[in-house]
Amino acid sequence: MTAADDRRAAVLITAAALQARLAEGAPTVILAVRGTDSQAPRPETAHPRLPGAIDAGLAEDFAAPSDPVEGSRPLPAAQALQAAVTRWGIAEGALVVVYDHDGGLLAARAWWVLRWAGIAVRLLDGGFAAWQAAGGALDSTPPAAPTPGTARVTPGAMAEFGPDAALSVAREGVLLDSRMMANYIGGPVAAGAPPRGHIPGAWSLPAAENLAADGRFADAATLRALYAPTGALAGGRVGVYCGAGVSAAHDVLALALLGVDAAMYPGSWSAWIADPARPVAVGPDRG
Repeated sequence: MTAADDRRAAVLITAAALQARLAEGAPTVILAVRGTDSQAPRPETAHPRLPGAIDAGLAEDFAAPSDPVEGSRPLPAAQALQAAVTRWGIAEGALVVVYDHDGGLLAARAWWVLRWAGIAVRLLDGGFAAWQAAGGALDSTPPAAPTPGTARVTPGAMAEFGPDAALSVAREGVLLDSRMMANYIGGPVAAGAPPRGHIPGAWSLPAAENLAADGRFADAATLRALYAPTGALAGGRVGVYCGAGVSAAHDVLALALLGVDAAMYPGSWSAWIADPARPVAVGPDRG
């Protein structure tokens, strides 16, 4: 295997590799990551899922309640995440596999939070569609409650930063904005509405560009061509933000495939604009 293959295997798991792991009986917990914006058919409890997959909510399990200062999706409290890990039956030494129906956007947030908490986790490359395409077995009902898990949450394993560091990352390193270009460009808003635009100095790199046409993460050469022009591969400090810390995790994951340990701004734009004194750049230029 090449170094790129090793990095990919440390972050992602293919449908074929997951099938083999389940056939071997290796300790594995599969989480189907759900959210209000998910493309998963409703009701989710009646929709086919990977065998034994447990439903996990983006807002309920991988974020704290919205906060006027910390943003729309702050990081979950360690105690709340520990309760979820126990409820999901994650044992010490088990591997967690997260997937979604949404190009990995929801699952990437789950991947980041669990990795931040010191839990061994992989994202199913291509999600539910890739599993189906590989002929993977499906279940039609949620599993029974598992035996309580024994894994312990130890937050802090993934780098993060806040608003005070955002401008310095943009000035002295590379700050990436993973939102859609329209949100990055921003523009006029109605009276009383929050501003639209981006943090001055940030590069636009929408998370959707990380994926190949089949919904899997692009190969290393393609990702290098995507990220190299921003300077993110030059060895300096790299940070990523988005609207509320979801698509930013997707860019962090893509950079991990290239051997870059990028930090994430969990509060992202929703926290940045909480202080009207913070600058906002508008338009396609970095500002």
